Amino acid sequence: MTSFVKNIRSALQPFSTRLATLDDADTLVKISVKTFRDTFAEVNTKEDMKIYLAKAFSRDQIIKELNDPASTFLLALDEEKVVGYAKLKEGESRSELDGERGLEIERIYTLKDYLGKKVGKLLMQTCLDIAAERGYNLVWLGVWEYNPRAIAFYEKWGFEKFGSHPFLLGNDLQTDLLMKKKLD
Repeated sequence: MTSFVKNIRSALQPFSTRLATLDDADTLVKISVKTFRDTFAEVNTKEDMKIYLAKAFSRDQIIKELNDPASTFLLALDEEKVVGYAKLKEGESRSELDGERGLEIERIYTLKDYLGKKVGKLLMQTCLDIAAERGYNLVWLGVWEYNPRAIAFYEKWGFEKFGSHPFLLGNDLQTDLLMKKKLD
């Protein structure tokens, strides 16, 4: 392929992904807090958000997750700027999956300014590629029942609802819908 064609492809695909490392811990803390707050602060109390953010996205917690061999973090980049991320989790299969081997997409978030710019699409495709490379039959995830934008995104990718489970946000017990997608 000529360098001209490569340059055109690069111009059409301005975003890239890479695996996160321990050196990315502070960046992951910042983007995790920002994207979660931007997505959910308006529909939850400040107290519940503060409790959840401090627990789920502290530097110590992110480092613990980065060191966990069952976890994989992906960063979406606009040149050098981190504009989204995803977290995959191996090993925790749900009984509702009837014994099928599934990889969980535990988190997938994009900065507000990058919504609708195909960053989520890139992250999702990368997650599905990793799942297939690792020999998984399906991927699954949990999504808050009152997050229609995310639910529609997952349905567009072929995810189907298969159950629900409780999710504690601060002191507020909420419900996440469980969704799965079989891999070809």
